[in-house]
Amino acid sequence: MTHLAPSILAADFSNLRDDIKKVEDAGVKYMHLDVMDGHFVPNISFGLPVIKSLRAHIKGIMDVHLMVTNPDHYIKEYTNAGADIITVHYEACIHLNRTIELIKTNGAKAAVAINPATPVSVLVDIIDYLDMVLVMSVNPGFGGQKFISNTLKKIRQVKELAPNILVEVDGGITLMNVKEITQAGANLIVAGSSVFEEGRSQENVKNFYHIFER
Repeated sequence: MTHLAPSILAADFSNLRDDIKKVEDAGVKYMHLDVMDGHFVPNISFGLPVIKSLRAHIKGIMDVHLMVTNPDHYIKEYTNAGADIITVHYEACIHLNRTIELIKTNGAKAAVAINPATPVSVLVDIIDYLDMVLVMSVNPGFGGQKFISNTLKKIRQVKELAPNILVEVDGGITLMNVKEITQAGANLIVAGSSVFEEGRSQENVKNFYHIFER
């Protein structure tokens, strides 16, 4: 089963509770929350207070993507705030095995993200310890970027390494290209602009799931 994880980075920040309710009412089971520190990525989004506040309004799985330097410093706080999945970047971790263990010890599922220029081969020694792999299909930091086509090959490579692992893809995904992404093996799709654009989030969610089910 393929699922959609709307990225609240593209939602109306003055109306987050209602935007979340709309997509969950339309059938969404995951919400994707990008935490950016302005150091690992060239943008600042939101942090712990927002995660804590939204936990009360998100019924489904809270998928927290830490685009930060030294993620180990924040893992306990974000799991305590209610994160169900915590994703850290391979490129940001000095001791990745330790970071994965820290996530799991604190009660969340552990995921690792790889940037577009990072080969899948870096996951060989740790993939058996992961609950999910996030394949970035744009360079992280900003929404609305164009999907990098080489991502399809990387999705297939991840599935070859671990056929049963959850593969999430994030960046540049639209109703026009999502089918080829799921056919490559992705089963959790992050979409921001293409979900929340022009106030048609419920319609857009239903259109994504219609494609998933075909």
